[in-house]
Amino acid sequence: MLMMTSYKLLTIVITVLLLFSTSCLYLKYQINAISRKITNYQAVPGHQAPQQPIVIYNRVPKTGSTSLMNVPYELYARNNFRVVQLHVTQYKHILTLADQMHFAENISSWSSTPTFYHGHFAYFDPRKVGVDVTPVYINLVRKPLDRLVSHYYFLRYGDDVLVNKVRAKEGDTTTFDDCVEKGQPDCDPGKLWLQIPFFCGSAPQCWDPGSEWALAQAKYNLVNKYLVVGVTEELDSFVEVLEELIPQFFTGAKNFLEQSGKSHIKRTRHKDEISGETSRKMKSNKIWKLENEFYKFALKNFHSVKTTTLEQKKMKTHFYNYEKVRPKNKD
Repeated sequence: MLMMTSYKLLTIVITVLLLFSTSCLYLKYQINAISRKITNYQAVPGHQAPQQPIVIYNRVPKTGSTSLMNVPYELYARNNFRVVQLHVTQYKHILTLADQMHFAENISSWSSTPTFYHGHFAYFDPRKVGVDVTPVYINLVRKPLDRLVSHYYFLRYGDDVLVNKVRAKEGDTTTFDDCVEKGQPDCDPGKLWLQIPFFCGSAPQCWDPGSEWALAQAKYNLVNKYLVVGVTEELDSFVEVLEELIPQFFTGAKNFLEQSGKSHIKRTRHKDEISGETSRKMKSNKIWKLENEFYKFALKNFHSVKTTTLEQKKMKTHFYNYEKVRPKNKD
């Protein structure tokens, strides 16, 4: 009797195991079949998987970009996105056409995860080089003479973060005023020409100091190719606008800045105020006038975006609605 009971129990256990194994194999088959269908569906022209958002921040040097980048590096884990820095190694601030193609292809192939790219390089359009990807561009600009003076002293004294790093002009105590008076190259008005070419692009004409064509192209790109461009002098409100417009990347940014007090995490260790005479000399140059025109253009655009964006944030509503829809919903 005991043997019969044991035999029946063993038979039941074997039967259950066989059924379980068969179910697992069937489930695996179904999962593989579904995966193949998804792959085939994505391979059909016009049926591609949704692309994850891509942000490119082509940082203009000495505009507070390190302080701004502290935000995504703080938030990437909680907001589930990738941060990638692009370092240009050969032609300063310009990606070659071949590099634009390679970078754009990488952006497209890595699009399974939301990604925030940043680096000191001029604007480029991936579609121009045949890659079907549309990144969201953002940037910061600064008053042009303030930016140059900051850069001048940065090369001599560095910042308050990497205090032990030897800078290119370390040991040179020449003030910016003396540099201008002596006509030295580090304070040449041509050094002001940077924000316009960064927005204009990699065309040679973009980098011709004083080019009005470059100014016009930079303005066009700012309005038509960038989601929003902030100003260094209003960094906190720029971050607040970014949090509203690109929440995938900047959710929690405003609270982080308020709680950490890290709106500006890196400052030039020593900087002398320039004299009124030096300011007048630099501002009498055509290059400064064009760069300043671009800065004021960017400032006006930012104030417009900031006003409407923060007003909508406060009211918690959209400023549009749908009307006269045809055919009417039968329900």
